[in-house]
Amino acid sequence: MTGGAGFIGSNMCEHLLGDNEVVAIDNFQNVDDRHIKPLLRSKNFSFSQLDITDLDKLETLKSSGPFDAVIHLAANSDVKGGSIDTSTDLKVNVVGTYNVLELARKMDINEIMFASSSTVAGEASVMPTPEDYGPSMPISTYGASKLAGEGFITAYSHYYGIRGSIFRFANIVGRNSTHGVIFDFIMKLRKNPKVMEILGDGTQRKSYLHVDDCVQGIIFLHEVSSHTDIFNLGNTETTSVMDIAKFVVEGLGLQNVRFELTHGEGGRGWKGDVKLAQLSTEKALKAGWKSSLTSDDSVRKAVREVIPQLTDLKNS
Repeated sequence: MTGGAGFIGSNMCEHLLGDNEVVAIDNFQNVDDRHIKPLLRSKNFSFSQLDITDLDKLETLKSSGPFDAVIHLAANSDVKGGSIDTSTDLKVNVVGTYNVLELARKMDINEIMFASSSTVAGEASVMPTPEDYGPSMPISTYGASKLAGEGFITAYSHYYGIRGSIFRFANIVGRNSTHGVIFDFIMKLRKNPKVMEILGDGTQRKSYLHVDDCVQGIIFLHEVSSHTDIFNLGNTETTSVMDIAKFVVEGLGLQNVRFELTHGEGGRGWKGDVKLAQLSTEKALKAGWKSSLTSDDSVRKAVREVIPQLTDLKNS
């Protein structure tokens, strides 16, 4: 598994360890080892500090195989930073995915699960947006890099018979978060509990999915699929940024917090921010998967989980 120490990766490792042997890698660019330390006690878990942009180093994993499948979660996740440094998404998300596929080809690994994103569609004119929506016109280098990753996976599937399950995520939230709107709001209110800065106009609405539903959906849909395919993972509802701010304020037990809106271009939080995103989950529903929590409930649960984790981090 790539990105095993990160947000979704650490939750995925924990989910799989009961019945599987897991080999995880991460370069610790976005996180340290705090979320995988407890997992190292398991005889079924091993970890290496490796960077997916270095194919030569990745090939040292050959001695750890053979492997049944790759779960590719490693990526640069700073969507906002793409307009400042346009090269990082290319190096990490595109070249990194190519390197992972090359390793899979050389090791005869015939299955890969890939974390893509709703951002591949750009500002879609169809809501909820189905998997076959097109043309895909991403408005961020992050979205463009994920779309390129999808293309490389389907090409390798055709060339070499690697079955790929591509998952376009809604906004994933929950414990072990290293970034995102909930994380950012909590950190801001830790610094100043009287004022909450909200990027954009607060009306941005997106579908939020709890990380437990995310990891279960990835495994379930990959197992019931028989060919390379694309699945949306999200909820049938959306949650506004303003509502998330209120959930965080409530979770922290604060009162009389003043909200300050930055009113970005078109109400966006930053260049490349998709203001409204909602994925159609009809395909996943027909395959037998449904999220256990609504979008609002996913956010509320995530707030309850992340607040104590960030408190522990601050006190460590």
